[in-house]
Amino acid sequence: MYKLVFTKIAERNLKSLNKDSYFLIKNKLLLLSQDPNLLENNIKRLKNTDAFRLRVGNYRVIFEKDEGVLKIIIIKIKHRSEVYK
Repeated sequence: MYKLVFTKIAERNLKSLNKDSYFLIKNKLLLLSQDPNLLENNIKRLKNTDAFRLRVGNYRVIFEKDEGVLKIIIIKIKHRSEVYK
């Protein structure tokens, strides 16, 4: 099981979401922490970085994995129209 670590920006992004989106993303993150391979259809590696993107409805979660210590660092959570800017 991976440990989830949120950056301050990601925490702020998550808290600013509406209630439905908040719980949907929280549930996906819990699944991600248990086994990232379960969500492999919704995960893609971002070009020119070590980060990945998790698709959750109209929102995107940008994260990095540290396989050595089984840690997932959540960098940013935003609507798909804003996340890559």
